[in-house]
Amino acid sequence: MTPKAKPSRIASSFLGWLCAPLVGALGASATLLPYIDPTASTTAIQAMGPIFAIGLMGSGMIGAALTGSFAKGMMIALVCGLFLTGLSFALGTPFEANLLALGIAIAIASVSFAARGALFARSAGDRGWFIASAIVAGEGAILVTAFLIPDALPKWLLSLLPARWASLAIQSTGAEKLPHFIYPLLALGGTAAATALVTKLLPKRMPYLIMFTVWLCLSTLVYHQTDWDMVQIEEAGTQSSIAKP
Repeated sequence: MTPKAKPSRIASSFLGWLCAPLVGALGASATLLPYIDPTASTTAIQAMGPIFAIGLMGSGMIGAALTGSFAKGMMIALVCGLFLTGLSFALGTPFEANLLALGIAIAIASVSFAARGALFARSAGDRGWFIASAIVAGEGAILVTAFLIPDALPKWLLSLLPARWASLAIQSTGAEKLPHFIYPLLALGGTAAATALVTKLLPKRMPYLIMFTVWLCLSTLVYHQTDWDMVQIEEAGTQSSIAKP
């Protein structure tokens, strides 16, 4: 029996460019946009954080894992970020953000998620995008749960998730919250650097210890530097807006 031929790099790249934006941008939007009350700014801001985070993570990580290219994954994520920014304005969502800060957050998150996708492609080959998809689904489910059911999940668990870091960064791009903007971005950038190091040094195993150590340290930074009281107040307001008939 003749074994099935593996998909060519051209076909794989095309699949990445086609599927990753759909899974990231459209999937995240379709999940949370129905819950946005355009008249409630709190609801909109709280929803756009997870939408951007899931979109950037899905497009960047899955795109890089499918194509086997960090650069392509990053570009797909950036396109997704532009799409979501345009979508938020087109819908009239009162998502008031400093556009420069928003652009920086999108760029750093895109780099971080694409780096993880490239690692999966390097370590798992053609199966890397399965791993990326599973992680996106898991972290995305936790973000949606935290949005719809505030206080359902412990703070320490949310602090461990890069998707949550991206969500906090997006939510902190408003003028009043910019002091909280830097910490989730430091976490995203630090994990991107550690992940890139592991990818370069594979198949050596020792760098994984470095990556996990950096991840835990940066998670601790996010945990202690996040204004959880403000987040809880806003998420409680979000829940009240969702509960309205």
